[in-house]
Amino acid sequence: MNFKLSAVAMLATIVLGAMSGPARAASLSDAEATFLDQLVTASVVLEQRCDGYEVDGAGGVQRGARLLGSPEAAMAMIDAYAAAIKASDGESYDPGKFRPEVSEAAGKTFRRVRAELIRNPKRACADYGDASVDRGLLRRY
Repeated sequence: MNFKLSAVAMLATIVLGAMSGPARAASLSDAEATFLDQLVTASVVLEQRCDGYEVDGAGGVQRGARLLGSPEAAMAMIDAYAAAIKASDGESYDPGKFRPEVSEAAGKTFRRVRAELIRNPKRACADYGDASVDRGLLRRY
C-alpha cells in the first residue's frame, strides 16, 4: 500500500512539475474576471492619485456580490487581489487567499490602466474614475 501511495505522489509531482504555472492555475469565471478588472481599475485610479475620488468599500462589496452572487464571494476576490498585491510587493500574505490566476489577470489590468493614466492623466482619470463611481467602487469627494 505504501508503495502505491508513493508512486502516486511521485507521479503527481512529475506531472505537476511539468505543467507551466498558467496551466496549473484555475481560470477565472467571466464574473470574476469582470469584477477583478473593475476592482483593479478603481485601485489604479487611487494609486495614481486621481483628484476627487475615494474608495467606496461597501459599494465595492455590493458590486462584487451582484456579479459573483454573494458578499462572501466578493470579499474572497478582494482578499485574493490583496494577497496578489502583497506577493508582488514582497510582503507576507495569506497563501490560502492567493490565487495565481488573480495575480496574473490583476497585473495585466494594472499595467494597462496605469500606462493610460500616465500617458494622459486628465482624460484617463476622468474616464476610469467616473466609470468606477458608476460601478460603485469609488465615490467622489
